[in-house]
Amino acid sequence: MSTNTAAQTIFITGTSSGLGKLTAIHFAKMGWNVAATLRTPENEQELRQYGNIRLFKLDVTDLDQVRTAVDAAIEAFGKIDVVVNNAGMGTYGPLELAAEKDIDWQFAVNTRGPINVIRAFLPHFRQNGGGMFINISSFMGVTTAVPLGSLYNMSKFALEGLTEGLYYELKPLNIELRLIEQGGSSGNNFTNNIIWNRDEKITVYDEMMDKLSALMGNRDNSQLDDPQEIVDAIADLATGVNSKFRTVIGAAGNSLMALRNSVPIEEYLETMAQNNR
Repeated sequence: MSTNTAAQTIFITGTSSGLGKLTAIHFAKMGWNVAATLRTPENEQELRQYGNIRLFKLDVTDLDQVRTAVDAAIEAFGKIDVVVNNAGMGTYGPLELAAEKDIDWQFAVNTRGPINVIRAFLPHFRQNGGGMFINISSFMGVTTAVPLGSLYNMSKFALEGLTEGLYYELKPLNIELRLIEQGGSSGNNFTNNIIWNRDEKITVYDEMMDKLSALMGNRDNSQLDDPQEIVDAIADLATGVNSKFRTVIGAAGNSLMALRNSVPIEEYLETMAQNNR
């Protein structure tokens, strides 16, 4: 394939592996032009096999890199139609034991990162009379289900609030906003990249930590969502097949959402607490 100037173009963050890479390849096969961003493009080989994918160096926490990557992608393709904020990371463990740098990093990647990218693209979308941001959240951004995830949940709750708030100011400009609440999916390396908050001098949280670590480490892949389902949902949003503001992926996320919406918050929280004892 080669770049098609008449084709639509999608800009995706975090395409070095997992969902981001699958999404880039999927859209390339659909005939879209793809601006695939990652922190180390020099190490990427698979995406280079597609003539309609171009790689751009991007750490979403680095404002200079964000501006450079966005400008370079616009120059390369002329117009960007859809932006997918996919890059993310997770910090788990007791809030008390979290290092200051990890607290800041959690927010910087999952919340400030999308803010950086959105702000960089807004002038381009305004000039073109519209565009779409698809923010990859988590059902942990609208529910809570496991202990020791307060920082991760915080970052995704914030992304949800950011996206809802932006709806009002960007809708009149024909700039669309969409959210995808995914859960655990097979084929990604999320658990391998988790930053755990620990302190060998404070053991009161150890039992809870061990349970959560074992739960994540021993998950049955057959119970995880198929990442292609998430990619298909992104494609349906980008092409207008699905116009829902919020799309929850998978049985686990939808079950949690149904429970949370059906009972008082106090009952929901106590139910989750009992399930994790």
